[in-house]
Amino acid sequence: MIAAIAFYVFALILLASAVMVVSARNPVHSVLFLILAFFNAAALFLLAGAEFLAMILVIVYVGAVAVLFLFVVMMLDINFAELRSGYQRYAPVGLAIGVVLAAELFIVLGGWKIAPDAMSLRFSPNAANVGNTAQLGKLIYTDYIFLFQTAGLVLLVAMIGAIVLTLRERQSSRHQVIARQVGRLPADTLEMIDVRSGAGMTEIGIRRPKPAPVPADADHNDHAHDDHGHGGH
Repeated sequence: MIAAIAFYVFALILLASAVMVVSARNPVHSVLFLILAFFNAAALFLLAGAEFLAMILVIVYVGAVAVLFLFVVMMLDINFAELRSGYQRYAPVGLAIGVVLAAELFIVLGGWKIAPDAMSLRFSPNAANVGNTAQLGKLIYTDYIFLFQTAGLVLLVAMIGAIVLTLRERQSSRHQVIARQVGRLPADTLEMIDVRSGAGMTEIGIRRPKPAPVPADADHNDHAHDDHGHGGH
């Protein structure tokens, strides 16, 4: 009973967060709702007995992919007003694509057939005396190794694309030029001053410690004393 209630709670939160990923106006909020959807999907995996998939979903997708999406969205200079301006123009195209996708899903689900032994395999999907992690490792790295490597290549290309999109050349930033540093002369950075012996630093205009500034009220009091002195005479 408790497992059924937890399943429906996590499933409802997952569906609501998935809807908010698509309908949120702020892309940062969309990424945050995506992270919430990942956590609830991981909870559903735990209820189904796939603890390895749950941990992978939290560590890899929440800890790496979703955070990468968040940084890309925050670093890109997105003009939200410009994005909303073409909504009415592209709405018919988006609606047509949605109808096509819905028809494809209807065709796939209409031809779906449940195997006779599916109900029994649902509670014991692994072989005897073999753990979930070992079974998944054998399946991924033995039977589907080429597809797994292809998926890793796709993620690598996506990461490179995100770095290229966020990399900007700033005109105000200063770059190190090794050739100029090596080829400079001592006269470009040093100034030789001939100071007579015993003159000290004051002769060339450097005073240490720096003299304290004269307060404005003290200057006013000096003028007042001078006026009183002249008046006395």
